[in-house]
Amino acid sequence: MKKYENFIKAYNNLAETADLEPPYNTVTLTGLVGLFEITFEQAWKMIKEILGHHGYGEGASGSPRIVLKTAYGAGMINDEEAWLDMLYDRNNVAHSYNENVALGIVKNTKEKYIKLFGELKKEIEEKWL
Repeated sequence: MKKYENFIKAYNNLAETADLEPPYNTVTLTGLVGLFEITFEQAWKMIKEILGHHGYGEGASGSPRIVLKTAYGAGMINDEEAWLDMLYDRNNVAHSYNENVALGIVKNTKEKYIKLFGELKKEIEEKWL
């Protein structure tokens, strides 16, 4: 499944950044935000595809919010609020030229999102593929 493979590649790249510590130069900060955005995009698109294969038509709208809520209802993700926070941060990537916004996204990624992506990977591998 191509979307699963794309997610795994993005997740692995993001996970490699977990040990980077501030202060970040502009290129590193921009790269960290970009890796988060790519991983999130691959995650929700993979979720949508897998839910579709399992008969969940609710995600057909294309809305990440609906896909995440459906995934929570299906038991694919365990923390709906954290995933919706992640969606909020993904939507704020467009404002990551503001260093405080970018630092907030990176902080959340390191403290919460890498773990959530890892939990999703495990869940998909164990129960959905």
